Amino acid sequence: MRRPLIPVVFVAALLCGGCSGGSGTAESKATVKPAAAASPKVVDHAAAIRAAVAAAQKSSARIDEEIMMGDGTDTFVVSVKGDFDWAGNRGRLAVDLSSPEDPGKKSPRLDEIFHGGTVYMGGFPELKGSWMSVRQDRAEAHYLLRAPANDPRHVLEQVTQIRGVSDRAHVLLNGIYAYHYQGTLSWETLKLRMTKDMRAKIDSMPEEIAHIPVRAHVWVAESGRLLRTQLDWRTGAPGAAMATMTLTDHGKAVRVSAPPAEDVVPMPSVGGPLTG
Repeated sequence: MRRPLIPVVFVAALLCGGCSGGSGTAESKATVKPAAAASPKVVDHAAAIRAAVAAAQKSSARIDEEIMMGDGTDTFVVSVKGDFDWAGNRGRLAVDLSSPEDPGKKSPRLDEIFHGGTVYMGGFPELKGSWMSVRQDRAEAHYLLRAPANDPRHVLEQVTQIRGVSDRAHVLLNGIYAYHYQGTLSWETLKLRMTKDMRAKIDSMPEEIAHIPVRAHVWVAESGRLLRTQLDWRTGAPGAAMATMTLTDHGKAVRVSAPPAEDVVPMPSVGGPLTG
C-alpha cells in the first residue's frame, strides 16, 4: 500500500512558519568502536541518560548547536554557539541564520546574555547598542525542535523525557569513547513552553504526520559525561527538522553580567527565527 502524501503545506507551518534561509545538516560523525573493545552494555539506558543530564545540569560547558529546518522548498540553519552554566543559570550565546541558496549571506548576529532569570538580546544594528529583555521563564518556542530564546536548559529538560531507549552503538566521538543511545520524544514533551498557536497546530496535525516519531539521540561518554544530543524529525515528504547540540569544555568558568539598566528595553515576549 502506498503511503498517503503528507501535506507539505502543513509541514512548512510546523517547521518554518514561512521563514526562508539556509540549509545544512548536523548528522553525527562518530566512529564505531570495535566490538571486541566494547564495554559491557548498560542495562537501564534511560537511567544512564538521566544521570548524564543531571551531572550536566550541575556544571557548565561550551555549546555548539545547529538547528536545520526545511519544508522541501526553503530550508534554514540556525547556529547557536557560546558558553552556559546550568548550575548558575547564566551564559552568553551568539545566534546566526544562514542560507544554502546564498551561502555568502548571513543574518545579523543575535547576542544573548542569560543572567538573573532574564534573557537579554542585542547585537542588531537597529537596536543601536540597546538590549531587549524577556523573563527567562516567560520565553516561548515558536518552531518545532526549538528552545525558547535558545535556552540550553530546555533541551536537557526534554531529553530527560526520552522513551523507548536502546543502545545503538559504542562509538568514538571527537576522540572520546561514548555510548550512543536512541529513543523518541512524545508530542507532549515537544510542546513544552511552545506558543499557544504552535501547540494548536501540533494538536491539529493530520494522522499521517502525528504518527511520525521525533527521534532523540544522546551520546554519553564512558565516564558518564553528556557529549551530544540530537532531535530528528523526518516526515518522509520534502520536510525535516534536526537539532544537534554538542557540549565540550565541561566545567569551564562562565562569567557574564547584565547590560546596563539604561540600555535595556523589557519586552513581554520575543519571536522570530533567531530567538526560537
